[in-house]
Amino acid sequence: MSVWQLVAVGLVMLLGLLGVLVPGVPGQAIVWAAVLWWALTDMTPVAWGVLMGATALLLLNQALKPLLPPRRPRETGAPRKTLMLGGIAAIVGFFVVPVVGAVAGYVGAIYGAERLRLGSRGAGWASVRSVMRATGYSVLVELFACLLVTGAWLGAVIWG
Repeated sequence: MSVWQLVAVGLVMLLGLLGVLVPGVPGQAIVWAAVLWWALTDMTPVAWGVLMGATALLLLNQALKPLLPPRRPRETGAPRKTLMLGGIAAIVGFFVVPVVGAVAGYVGAIYGAERLRLGSRGAGWASVRSVMRATGYSVLVELFACLLVTGAWLGAVIWG
């Protein structure tokens, strides 16, 4: 696979990761389609292993989705910009501090934005709790699954 194709697959995955943050956009399907494209082009055992793992993980995530609270972003009282900032910080955090950084980035960015918006530490934490109850858990679990798939693909491309 050429470098430009790998860059294109990576951009499609990034689009899928951002799609997880936007209601109505099938972010998981976009990430999975990017892995499928790479596996069909690369045709190595590592590529097929990543595709099988990604398929299993994303199907498991879909099966667990009904157990999580539904997304209700309007009930949080937080602006949509805060939720997007949290998602982008989770994506960056995942790659800066592998795996654990996604959760820290998501919660930390929401807290920081809400503390600046509301003006006090207590109000910021109250808003974080409200966001996590209304949207955070479902978004975070879906984003985390997609980040694991993206990380596996990136690891396979670099070291595979």
